[in-house]
Amino acid sequence: MQNFISEQNLNTLLDKLIAAGKRVVAPRLTAGTVLYEPLQKAEQMVHDELPRRSAKETFFPVCEDIMSYEKEGQQVRLTDIDPNSFPETILVGVRPCDAAAVPVLDAVFSWDYRDEFFLKRRDKTTIIGLACTTADDACFCTALGLSPADPKGSDLFLTPVEGGGYTCETFTEKGEQFIASHGSFFSGQSDAKTLPLAQPQTDKFDLKKVKAWLDEHFEDPAWDSIATRCVGCGACAFVCPACHCFDIVDEGTEKKGKRRKSWDACGFWKFTHHASGHNPRDQQPKRYRNRIMHKFKYYDDKFGQTLCTGCGRCIRICPVGIDIAAIVEEISKK
Repeated sequence: MQNFISEQNLNTLLDKLIAAGKRVVAPRLTAGTVLYEPLQKAEQMVHDELPRRSAKETFFPVCEDIMSYEKEGQQVRLTDIDPNSFPETILVGVRPCDAAAVPVLDAVFSWDYRDEFFLKRRDKTTIIGLACTTADDACFCTALGLSPADPKGSDLFLTPVEGGGYTCETFTEKGEQFIASHGSFFSGQSDAKTLPLAQPQTDKFDLKKVKAWLDEHFEDPAWDSIATRCVGCGACAFVCPACHCFDIVDEGTEKKGKRRKSWDACGFWKFTHHASGHNPRDQQPKRYRNRIMHKFKYYDDKFGQTLCTGCGRCIRICPVGIDIAAIVEEISKK
């Protein structure tokens, strides 16, 4: 069912949720950079810019405590972090490339082990997507079969209309419950035309052909030319909405400390460094090869989908100008 919400009503609704103690996360300008962060008031929300980092940290924080320990004499006391303590969250203004990554992460964090830290946050979050009306030359969601108005991963989806306001469609039971709980802020279908959507200038990739080439070319001279520029900074993984590698370390002293879960990246030299001293990915091209393989082959082998949503963040942030879309396009033509 399609509804309409004006800009004023959206702001009033968000302010009401914040006043009620709900955690409302949205694109927000922070120290000169737009990030997905909690709002103190609705007017802080940025509507027209893709955040520098993705929305995944709403469910998968950069760093989080999972346990604490304290030793008194010969006794050690362990205290678990209770995932049930996570607050109810409304994640609003989520771009389609970010929302589409959430179901991708769902598969990882509920596969052979249920990561309750991710899954509890996920369960307590309502995702309100927002269609894109602008794109730059790094955007390539359409090349992967998505679109600037793809509702995948969203509970509700907003599309801007001429004259202001948004059409709103629900796609999950959670979205329907949200509308039912706040129905006074929404009205019936509007006659206003939706604003023109963004049009990323990228042809659709033949992903089956890309995967077929990767299946047969783990060892190939092409990897040197594709990945020789990579410096292993890990920036691409940290801004990606679908990358999910992490490490678990104990921090503190022998008397007191915390066990923490922190983002990691397969592009780092130490990521595959064995205690023996051996490193199966001892050169940077091998590490970048793994990034391409993971996104367009390994994840597909396991879950039947691509580990990339075409947000273009890795292209924008790469200090040496590596363009993953150009690489995949090149592979598709081999």
